[in-house]
Amino acid sequence: MLILAVVLTTSCSTQEEGFKNLVSKNSTDGWHTYGKTYVGKAWTVENQTLHFNPDEIEQSEKGDLVTDSDYENFHLKFEWKISKNGNSGVMFNVKDDATKYPQPYLTGPEMQVLDNDGHPDAKIFKHRAGDLYDLIPSSQETVKPVGEWNKAEIIVNKGKLEFHLNGVKVVETTMWDEAWNKMVAGSKFKSMPDFGKFKSGKIVFQDHGNEVWYRNIMIKTL
Repeated sequence: MLILAVVLTTSCSTQEEGFKNLVSKNSTDGWHTYGKTYVGKAWTVENQTLHFNPDEIEQSEKGDLVTDSDYENFHLKFEWKISKNGNSGVMFNVKDDATKYPQPYLTGPEMQVLDNDGHPDAKIFKHRAGDLYDLIPSSQETVKPVGEWNKAEIIVNKGKLEFHLNGVKVVETTMWDEAWNKMVAGSKFKSMPDFGKFKSGKIVFQDHGNEVWYRNIMIKTL
């Protein structure tokens, strides 16, 4: 009876957290490639870990990986590992309309995923791992070297945005206010009229042409 009680307590505790696995099986169910109705062959799942490997894969089988569901106020947790000299990212509040927006970055802000030691983007201010890409740099660098897993969190709640990387809050801002609009107007997104405007949308893992892994992907609605 004591063993049963411990099991039940652990189960209830997990349920109370309210997090849902976005990769709960060894499949890409619940996802699709941006602009398509299926997942291209460059994205695979093994042991609940998403793996993007573009090597020897036709271009038509590549592309950004998108959730089927829309999310508004949420807490997203995930771990990422990048290849040497690699680049990727996680976008959110993406409008899933490839006919109007050919790329997810035209609408969705991004948490940068990068090999800071090897990729040339790391030499650009606000383009390093953990940054709110091209908008806000990380308050401090907590990223781990290539080959090691990084624990990341994106929290969006009624306009309040936070990024956490390896247990440290590295970005904090408010979306959609005057300061946000001014910041976007001073960035590379200034010519994209709908960038950062949507208050809900898809979560997107980016195909930037480099091998990358994502695991323990969980989300909670706030």
